[in-house]
Amino acid sequence: MTPPILAPDPVWSLLLALRRHVRESATVPPHLGLRLNPDDQPAVTAAADPAALLDIADDATWTARIPLAAASAELLDLYLPMALASRDRPLTVAHLGQSLDGRIATASGASCYVTGPENLTHLHRMRAVCDAIVVGAGTVECDDPQLTTRRVVGPHPVRVVLDPRRRLATDHGLFHDRTAPTLLVCAEERADMPAPGCAETIGVPMQGSKLNPRELLRRLWERGLFGVFIEGGGLTVSAFLEQGLLDRLQITVAPLIIGSGRPGVTLPAIEDLSQGLRPRHRRHVMGEDVLFDCRLRD
Repeated sequence: MTPPILAPDPVWSLLLALRRHVRESATVPPHLGLRLNPDDQPAVTAAADPAALLDIADDATWTARIPLAAASAELLDLYLPMALASRDRPLTVAHLGQSLDGRIATASGASCYVTGPENLTHLHRMRAVCDAIVVGAGTVECDDPQLTTRRVVGPHPVRVVLDPRRRLATDHGLFHDRTAPTLLVCAEERADMPAPGCAETIGVPMQGSKLNPRELLRRLWERGLFGVFIEGGGLTVSAFLEQGLLDRLQITVAPLIIGSGRPGVTLPAIEDLSQGLRPRHRRHVMGEDVLFDCRLRD
């Protein structure tokens, strides 16, 4: 008899169960098992459980005990690291979707949509397995995003908006919809201004003209938000990358040429290509787009 193949939908449910288990546990053992109970409900179990379908290590490596569909293996590769984020192993991942010529939006900020629907679904999956999603004020100003998981099954993350000088209007939807907790992060001297809508204001020290990204992460970790997903825009992602604070950087390239507009990653100038970053990476095809999942540190 041909053994059963573990399909993507049950693998996704197992990843969500693992995410819940890790967030609710004081410590995470070096190895865990994932199984489906007799009623097909996902469960986290001991690695030695003979009913486990997947062996999970705390470094985000995995072994399947039954055959996997190719799409199921891709789900594990992409989302297992964030599902395992914990106090002992916090994880910060950033994503940018860009054109072939490295633009993430037009000069006016229009970016809906540079990448295709498959990549949009990927973003919603990343939101579902992270604790907090971070965006800059420019992203909110141009896109008025919801930052929810409405395209997939999974919990909404805490929404974190970086607005150092409090330039955003207070009528943006995410400040009022109560769908998920929303934090407005600004310079410390502006933290006593009234918070917009239902949001909570957090003051963070400045580093030059920008918020101190290292201090921002520390404040999020203090709140138990150890899986941090930075979804944009380019200046925000670049600030974390320049400070060496990203564990992974995901860049999705779409078959589109814009010719002008806002660049993706912007870092200080280098003199020689040997000074550039050549991270280990995996490529994932998403419809017509290609995602480069770059590992910046172990």
